[in-house]
Formats: sequence, C-alpha cells, structure tokens
Amino acid sequence: MAGWLLGVAGAAHAQTLVTQQPLRWNADALGNHRYLLQVDAPAKAVHVVIPWRRRDAQPQHVAVIVTAPDGSTVANVRRGRIDQASGELVFQAAQAGTYAVYYQPYVSKGRSNYPTVSYAEPSDTADAAWARKVGDATHWTHLPQAKVLRYEAVDDFDAYTSMERTATPAEQQALLAGHGSDALLLFPETRANPIRMFDALPESWAKRGAGGTLSDTAQRGEYLSFQVGAWAPRVAVNHVDVRFADLRADDGSIIPASALTCFNLGGIGYDGKPFTSRVDVAQGRVQALWMGLDVPASAKPGVYRGEVIVSADGVAAQSIPMAITVGEGNVVAHGDDDPVKLTRLRWLNSTLAQDDSVVKPFTPIAVKDGTLGILGREIRLDASGLPAQITSHFDERMTGFSGQGKTLLAAPVQLIVEDDGGAHVLKGAHVPQIHSDGPGKVHWQVGASAGALRGDVNASLEADGTLVYSIALSAAQDVSLRDIRLSIPMQHDAARYQLGLGRQGDRAPDDVGWKWRVQNNQDGAWIGTVNAGLEFHLRDENYRRPLNTNFYQQQPLRMPASWDNQGQGGIRLRNEDKDYLAEAYSGPRQMKAGETLHYDIVMRVTPFKTIDPAKHFAERFFHKYGDLDAIKADGANVVNIHHATPINPWINYPFLEPAAMRAYIDAAHQRGMRVKIYDTVREVSDRAPELPMLESLGHEVISTGKGGGFSWLQEHLDGDYIAAWHVPENRDAAVINAGQSRWHNYYIEGLDWLARNEGIDGLYLDDVAYDRTTMKRVRKVLQAHRPDPLIDLHSASQYNPRDGYINSALLYMELFPYIDRLWFGEEFDYEKTSPAYWLTEISGIPYGLMGEMLQNDGNPWRGMLFGMTNRLGWSAGSDPRGLWKLWDAFGIEQAEMIGWWVHDTPVKTNRDDVLATSYVRKGRKTLIAIASWAPQKVEVKLAVDWKALGLSPAKATFTATAVNGFQPQATFKAGEAIPVEPGKGWLIEVE
Repeated sequence: MAGWLLGVAGAAHAQTLVTQQPLRWNADALGNHRYLLQVDAPAKAVHVVIPWRRRDAQPQHVAVIVTAPDGSTVANVRRGRIDQASGELVFQAAQAGTYAVYYQPYVSKGRSNYPTVSYAEPSDTADAAWARKVGDATHWTHLPQAKVLRYEAVDDFDAYTSMERTATPAEQQALLAGHGSDALLLFPETRANPIRMFDALPESWAKRGAGGTLSDTAQRGEYLSFQVGAWAPRVAVNHVDVRFADLRADDGSIIPASALTCFNLGGIGYDGKPFTSRVDVAQGRVQALWMGLDVPASAKPGVYRGEVIVSADGVAAQSIPMAITVGEGNVVAHGDDDPVKLTRLRWLNSTLAQDDSVVKPFTPIAVKDGTLGILGREIRLDASGLPAQITSHFDERMTGFSGQGKTLLAAPVQLIVEDDGGAHVLKGAHVPQIHSDGPGKVHWQVGASAGALRGDVNASLEADGTLVYSIALSAAQDVSLRDIRLSIPMQHDAARYQLGLGRQGDRAPDDVGWKWRVQNNQDGAWIGTVNAGLEFHLRDENYRRPLNTNFYQQQPLRMPASWDNQGQGGIRLRNEDKDYLAEAYSGPRQMKAGETLHYDIVMRVTPFKTIDPAKHFAERFFHKYGDLDAIKADGANVVNIHHATPINPWINYPFLEPAAMRAYIDAAHQRGMRVKIYDTVREVSDRAPELPMLESLGHEVISTGKGGGFSWLQEHLDGDYIAAWHVPENRDAAVINAGQSRWHNYYIEGLDWLARNEGIDGLYLDDVAYDRTTMKRVRKVLQAHRPDPLIDLHSASQYNPRDGYINSALLYMELFPYIDRLWFGEEFDYEKTSPAYWLTEISGIPYGLMGEMLQNDGNPWRGMLFGMTNRLGWSAGSDPRGLWKLWDAFGIEQAEMIGWWVHDTPVKTNRDDVLATSYVRKGRKTLIAIASWAPQKVEVKLAVDWKALGLSPAKATFTATAVNGFQPQATFKAGEAIPVEPGKGWLIEVE
C-alpha cells in the first residue's frame, strides 16, 4: 500500500498512504474541467457556444476534447471563436445523449514529484470531407444546437469557484460606464469567497457593481476575516491606504477601530518587529485587501455598523459600509479550530514565544565584568567589543564539563583598518558595559575608532552561544584604504577540523584562499575540535537568508558590499607558527566623507550542549506511518509521521485531519510511545485555505518564480511562484515560501495549536527554511506543552551546485542548539569520505547532537563509531533491529560512550585507518565498535587500557555476537589480531 517517493529534495517527501475519493475521470488524459452538453438526436454536426468564462489568458491555444455518451473521443470537431468568455464548437453527434467537452487537457512530463505540466495545443482531427460539409462558422447557427447542461471539475478541489469566472469585455465596459473616470473601484467580499484572480474581473463583480456593504456574521470572541477587492481599470494606483471607523450597535455598544487591521499594509514580522508595506495596484490589476476584526468576547449581541475607508495617492477616499452581526454564542480560541473560517489569519501577526527567556538545557547568561558565562563556555570581551578569549569547558567525551577548560583563541579577535599610515586595530576606550535583555540575551555597544574611521559596534550574545555583531565603519572625510579585515587567531589544538568556504568537513587545511561568488551559498566557516569550536559568517545590513534545498539559485546570497568589495574580498585560512589564522579581508577601496560600511559578523561558539548517549539509544525511531502495535513489537518507541499519510495528508499543513491525528497520537501514548509529525515552512500545500490570502501579500510569503508545476497551481494561482513538491497519489501540490516572513508567526501558532489539541510530541524537520529566531520559538512552544519534546532534522547534502555548495551542517548550525537529533541524509557519502568528514558533517557530535544515517542505508560499522544506525521503517534495507537487540543484551544505555577522537580513549587500534569507539560499563563489560577506512582487508590489534575499563586482561573474553547483515559470531583472545574487511568492522563485547 505504501509508495516510496525518494527525491533529491530530501527524505522529506516519503510515503503515501492516503485514500482519496476517486476522480470523476482520468485527469491526466482529459484535464480537470469539462462542460456537459445535451444532444437530443443524432446529427452529422451540432453547434454549441459554451459560456465558460475562463481565467487562463490564451484559451485559443489550448486543445479541447469532446467525448460521446459512450465515452469515446469524437474526432470530427471544428473550433470557432475561442476566447476567455466563450468557446464555439461544431462536432459530429453519432448518438443522442450527454456529451462532454474537456477544455484544459494537459500533458505531464518530468519527475512525478516535480512535474512539468503543459497544456495540449489544438490539433485538427476532423475528417476533411466532414469538415467541408460543415462549412465555415457563418453556417453553424443553422445546425442543431447542443444544450449546455453544467460545468464539472474532476473533483471539488480542482473546481473553479465563482470568483474564477471572468467577466466578459462587454460586462466590464458596462460596469466602467457607470463609474465615469474612477481610478479605483472597490468590491467587498466575505471570507467565504476568497479573491483568486488578480488580472481579471470576476463575473459576479461586473454584474453586481462596485461598492456596497460588507455584511457578515460572527460570534463573540471570533476573529472575522474579510476582503475588499481594489481594481485599477484605467491607470496604476499607488500607495493604497486603509483606515477604519469604530463599529457601533444601536444600543451604543462599540467595537473600537483598533480591533480591525489590514494585513496587506504591514504587521508584526517573524522577528517580532512591526513593519509597514506599500500597496500599489498596477493598471488592470486587482488587489485583494485582506482585513480582520477581532470581535471581543465581551461584545453584546447585535448589529455593529462602521466603515472601511480606502484611499490612494491622487484618489479620493471611498467608504465601504460594514454591518457585522454579532451572535449570542461564544467561540473557543477565536474560532481557530476550523481553519476554513480563516480566523487564523490573526496568527500572521503573532508574537508568541518571541522573548529572551531560556530553554533547556541552556542556562541564564552570567555576567562578570567583561566575561560572559553560558552553558559550558565563557566569552571574555576586548575593548573593541569583540572576543578577547573564548573558553570551552566541554570534555572530549562530550557528556560533561571539565574545570580547567580549553581556550580557542591565541590572541583577541580584531577588526583591522589598514591605510597608508599602517594597520589600525578597532578599539574602544574600555571593556564595554553589558546590558541584560532577559536571562537568555545580553547586549553591548562600543564607540570605537580605527585610524581615520569611526566604528559603532552593536553586539549581543544569546544563551546558546550566538554572538551577533553589527559594526558600522564611517568616514568623516575622504579616505583611501588598503584593506579592512577581520583576524581570528585560533589555538592550534582547537583548530583541528574545518568545514565551509567550498570545503567539506575534514582536517583543517594548512592554507586555503576563498573568494566571494554569488553562485555559492558561502559566507563563512566552522573551525574547531570536538569540544571547542567557532563558527563565523560575514554579512552586511542587507543580508537576507537565501532559499535552500534545490532553490538556492532562485534566491541566492546577497553579496555583502563591505566584505565582498566588488569581488576584491575573500577569506584566507593559514596554519602559522603561533596560531591557526582565519583572516577575512575586503581589499583596497575609497570611502567618501559621510560614507558608512557595515562589517557585520555572526559567530557561534561550539559545542552548544552535551550529548546524551543513553537517551539517544533509548529513543528508537520508526520512520513511517503504520500500525502502532506492530511498531512497538519491533522495538521502536518514537514514530515519525510524514505528510501524504492518513493523519497528515498535506505537506506543511497538518490541520485538516485533526480527529484522525488525535486518535492515532492518543493510541500511541496509551502504548508508551511518542509521535512526531512532519511540518516545516519551506513550501506550503495548495490545500491551505489561506493560500489565496497569501497571494494577496505579493511576495512577502510566496516566492517569486516562473510558475508552472502541477495543473492545480497553473489553473488557480497567478503564475508568479515556484512550484514545489507534488504527491501524485493524493494530488497534493505546493509552492515555495519566500524565506523569512509572517508565515513563520503562523507556523509557531500552528505548532502551539497542534501541541495543545493534537498532543504531538515534537517535529520531524526535513530541511528548514527558517532561521534560529523561529527555531527558538519552535522549541519554546513545544517545551511549554511537553516536558521533553523531540525535534529531529533531516537534510539531504546541500553540497552541490543547485544548493550553492553549502555544507548542511554549516547551513543549519544556527538551529542545532534547539534540536535533538540529526538524520544526514540523502546524497551524503558514507563510503569515500574520511572519519573527520563523518565527525564534522554527519554525526553532529562536535555541536552536541547525535544522529542516524540514510543514503543507501548508511554504513553500519562506521556508524557505530558515532552511535549511529539507519532508521527502521524507512526502506526495506533500513533495519537496525539486530543492533537494537545487541544493545539491549549488552545494556548500552548504562554505558559511557568514549569516541575514537578522545585523546585517552581506553581502546585504540594499531592503525590510523581503523578506528575504535568504546561503550564502557566500567568493571562489568565493554562494547568495542571497530570500523575500517583501510583500502584492503587488514588485521588490527587492540591496545586496551584495562584499568580504565575496570577489567582484568587475564579473565577478559572478546565475543562478537552474530547480527544478521552486520557480523558473524566470533571470539577473539586478548592481543589477537582481528581481521577487518574494507569499509566494515565489528562490535566486540569484552567482559
């Protein structure tokens, strides 16, 4: 029953277990729309004019298919006048009965999950002799006339609504004739009729006329959304403005104007900051102005009257009267439990969880003079406001902290301005004073100088280890500069590994030169070792998060004018005698008096948190929708539910099967199991009732693009979008969202609703299109309802041209503090890459995470060096149950994991290309994971620190338990050479 849809975009879009109502006909062959005609008697030819009022711009270039009552295709068909208003046809009717005219047949090519749909062009299938007898269109009115019965769609969702039936040119002209030279015509609409066309006028508007009263009903406490359509028929209209008057009832009760808002004119951004938007209406275009009324729960029942006042530059204000009937009843949660009512539009301006509180496991920031203490780390500030020293107290095992700590820097981080007079270090007068924003965030400012430039440093630190610097360098007079550069000198033993800047994770190179390129999603790097590291990114005031996961090139990185300096800037990494130097330079330039450049920097100090191997091994994932009893019998206790499943059918819109979802989750909880659902914001399903409203916001939420994709998108959207994932089995199609937007506020409220009403235990994230601001809020809302929510992140490798050669770990490192597990992932190379690549790019351990493998089911031997298996349920080959059984027999949850990277690891091999990780139950037994990177079969001997294991070598036995597909039964003696096949290894129990 399950159909697997593995795609480049990620493990994301996996299984389909959705039962759909059967379509009325085969849409792939005939299209989604038809008119039924009645022919009373057989005839050589019948004539019909179908008043289809189409919204597609050039229907004359699209084929029609006529079928007879027996379902056969009628070949003898002639086309007359075909336009948006109507279509004229003559066809042979060999039998009486009901005929069907399919008028938007399409052809689908390409990948099923990213289809390329084009509309069939007209072709002449008529017999020449028949066509001659029919003659030209001047004779057709004398033919028998077929009767138009009705319009039908292949299903209810594909059907054109009344708001998608276009007005004829004559109807438009008649409407305009009654409005003189009016530049802007207004049409009020309730939420029941979302405006869906922006380049054509609906039939209903032309017939009823502009203006009129907005009449609707609401219950007390309900959030009532509504629209005003603004049409600019003659000239472009700019700077549309909306104001509201108080709503007043006959008894004097008032709902104040402040309870009303127009979403198109601004609101609260994803970052919690208010913003305004300008609305212009191009000539001939329709702009839907979506508005909301927050009806107070205390409102008295009755009819409330007020007005919406719309004006624009050079356009006189127009009033739309409002008459809102408030009923006797009170709704729960503003009516949010029914998404079709669009009460959730208020979520777009939500500030839920937008604060500087601390989430587990992080601790409040401790401030002592110029030193800032966070979980396991300290940052001491220099007089510039930049770090003078960074210390990590994480131990190498990554399960605890050490008192002495490990310093990262060989010297303070410096911003240096070089001119003809030499190099000048940006410096303030003294170490900055720290100001608290809350337990989870502090900030500071520094007034500094460097040579002829003044520097204004605004900086902050958050409890997870993120430092954000906004550094404005200003010239009081014209100045010639040789360079402005950032120097990060790191201790050699802290700069063991590096990833980013066009390099995949590996040992830190001795010398690297990197230049800015818009084709690459690269603006920084991570340099560090397992228990101490520093991530940095270089930006300016115009930074915008690029799109990711196949779509980077459609919204790439904006080159920072400061650091890039028209291609002269770059980054050098050098292994020097005293330090490992990361140096970002911008090159020579001229600055004019009064000019300001923004040299912004984001840094993150790693690790973010300790790992918890016992918890990791106890939480066993089943990555598929399925029978809970069977899943539990297999040993799994956490179920990841994709979209395209019965309880979560639609991608990133998990609200339309609430009863089924709640029943499944309740059943899981009764069995001691947890359920996480797929929900991100990278794309949104066409099933979201809010989609027409989101279109009205221009490209605030929906990315600009070339359109196309699945037929529903082409037939019901305005054409300026990026087509995203499509599930053929349930005809779910999606569009890409535009990076950071108010849809993130909606997302946060949606997660809160799911946690409260559905009982979800966490999230499965399949690549992510939001930044840490939203990720923190995700953690907070889930943690508010679950003591231990689970969030796991999957990513396909982003290191490819379509994703801008960005390392997945670097792309998502800002999110790592707030997630629990990684699943990296499709297109990751588990066979031809180094142990350092595994450690830094896949495992998550240097950042405080553990994970699992995906591509080709991973490499189980190498995986066990990092505590990784594949996931049960994902594919036929993904079966870690044998390893789970071995873990339980050994008691791995009671063991201490000591990785091969730990300098005093108690078990080592005699080869650098065969590594060992130990799971130690001191004084009882130890499980040794061995994995080879040697190119051929080798024999290795183990060097064992018996005291560290608490075992006696004289009494120790070495046993490899048989695990199907992993290893045969075997025993070894202390000191005996152990044969290891290339790319494989062992799990050997010592006791």
